[in-house]
Amino acid sequence: MGILSSLLSGNSGVLEYEKLINDYEPLIALGEEIVVGFKLSTDIFIFTDKRLILIEKHEHAGKNVEYLSIFYKSISRFSVEAARAFDSDSELKIWIQGEIKPSIVKKFSKAVNVYEVQKILAQYV
Repeated sequence: MGILSSLLSGNSGVLEYEKLINDYEPLIALGEEIVVGFKLSTDIFIFTDKRLILIEKHEHAGKNVEYLSIFYKSISRFSVEAARAFDSDSELKIWIQGEIKPSIVKKFSKAVNVYEVQKILAQYV
């Protein structure tokens, strides 16, 4: 719970737990629990105890929403790239097993502590 409490204590990009439950409960499987969620401009990252759910809103495609579910066991590696100690945007890359290029590349504003995101991935991957 230490990671979760530190995330909730000051990152404006972290979504309130109650909002996550109210808005995204239909995406959660029986016995699965939401750990934490982040908002990145129009995208949402939800970490559960079993998988990462990435919700991407495609404004250019008629307001379509894509729900990408990635089980932690299929993530082969990830990386975080950040400029000096939280003073600008950061980038997270996630590779899925068998892929040469990263499957997911997302920019995080300084409102989200990308190092805390990395800790959650390290814990579950």
